[in-house]
Amino acid sequence: MLVIDAEQIHQTLNFPALISALRKTFSKPAGMPQRQVFSLDETSAHSDAFAVLPSWNEQTIAVKAFTYFPNNPSKSADLESLYSKIMIFDRKTGIPQALVDGTSVTYWRTAAISALGSDFLSREDSSKLLVCGTGRLASFMALAHASVRPITEIMIWGRNPKSALKVVDIVKSSRPEIDVKVCDDLESAVRNADIISCATGSPKPLFDGTWVQEGTHTDFVGNHNNDRRECDTKLILKSDVYVDSKINVFAEAGEILLPIAEGVYSTDRVKGELAQLCDASLKGRTDDKQITLFKTVGTALADLVGAQIAFKELNET
Repeated sequence: MLVIDAEQIHQTLNFPALISALRKTFSKPAGMPQRQVFSLDETSAHSDAFAVLPSWNEQTIAVKAFTYFPNNPSKSADLESLYSKIMIFDRKTGIPQALVDGTSVTYWRTAAISALGSDFLSREDSSKLLVCGTGRLASFMALAHASVRPITEIMIWGRNPKSALKVVDIVKSSRPEIDVKVCDDLESAVRNADIISCATGSPKPLFDGTWVQEGTHTDFVGNHNNDRRECDTKLILKSDVYVDSKINVFAEAGEILLPIAEGVYSTDRVKGELAQLCDASLKGRTDDKQITLFKTVGTALADLVGAQIAFKELNET
């Protein structure tokens, strides 16, 4: 059985191949029960947590397990808030194949899923990308979106300009031909962006939904809590909304659940989920004036695909 570490994941995966594999996998029948997230402190809604995400397709059975301890970084600079592993098994025999670093796969698959959604939902001529967030995921989001659309300008916004500049440098090193810069005027950037991709830990909406103009595509990946959200109700109401997985989003995403609690939205207004876009049973963008929104909380099947690609590549070398 292979043990695949983070460095091997980063060396093995690339966005064109990963996005193509995700599109193919999500277009076919697969098993993916609702993921189970367990609070380790029932007195707090945002406490330490442990989660288990199972899935399977024709080739592979996978289970991802992760721990989330949000206060870890304050305890020690050596501690991460998230630790994750993915175990994969051969679908035909059940034989264990690999233990894979799940944190690095999560970066890649989260960004790739957003880019895949954009490939269905953003305008084909989209050239201006706004990324909200300056964490480790931010550069992945920027590079993934730039792999599916003719992006010529990327704006990075965050509350800490120094962190935003670090993301700019990382993206520039991979795509020097793209104009990448720190965003110092969020309203102007939102109003002028073709694609807005948000990956933050913010518990409250990042911007006023009225700023988003016709033809814009937005996606939100940072929030996994039913009482928090990265976008406001105004944006949800003016958008055609799609999700990565209804079973998970309808249980966890405040972006959808809070407007429902307000009595102004319902789950039947969500147009559909990623698998329907991939198998062509659902059409994505229909015109250039449509505002589209893609909400993701992450899926076990996407973890499976990332781990599966790395295993195949490394098992053959």
